[in-house]
Amino acid sequence: MMKRKITLLLVMMLAMTVWIFPAAAEEKPTETMQFVIEKLQADKRLLVAENMQMTEAEAKAFWPVYEQYQIELFLLRARTLRLIDSYAKAYADMTEDKARMLLDEMLAIESIGMTLRQVYLPDFRKVLPDVKVVRFYQIENKINAALMYQLAADIPLIKTTNQ
Repeated sequence: MMKRKITLLLVMMLAMTVWIFPAAAEEKPTETMQFVIEKLQADKRLLVAENMQMTEAEAKAFWPVYEQYQIELFLLRARTLRLIDSYAKAYADMTEDKARMLLDEMLAIESIGMTLRQVYLPDFRKVLPDVKVVRFYQIENKINAALMYQLAADIPLIKTTNQ
């Protein structure tokens, strides 16, 4: 059931980019992007809410921590998008220096992601029992894995000089 909901969320994300961005020429891009971001955040929050099985008291304590975590996670994902953009710009004429810089940035992003999860763990443990914290981290991991899968499918392997 949860796998289907994550798949549905990803399909919605992809469909929204196809559906929303052609209309962007008529609107300010920042307004359109803000709408997409807010829709995705609301859909993700709904997915989490439906799958966490929290009591009212747990939910009241959980959501402020969740919101702060999502803000920082969003900043990390924005950094990932900048990395992908840099890769796309350098793809045709990749140099050793550029490849090194991209690799270092990718590893830094992964490291920061792990640190972010570790930093927020005590905060989540203060508001939820460990079983529900694990469940939340599982949900986040599934969403992230689905997003990374889609990115991996769309990003070509780097060209080497031997090709």
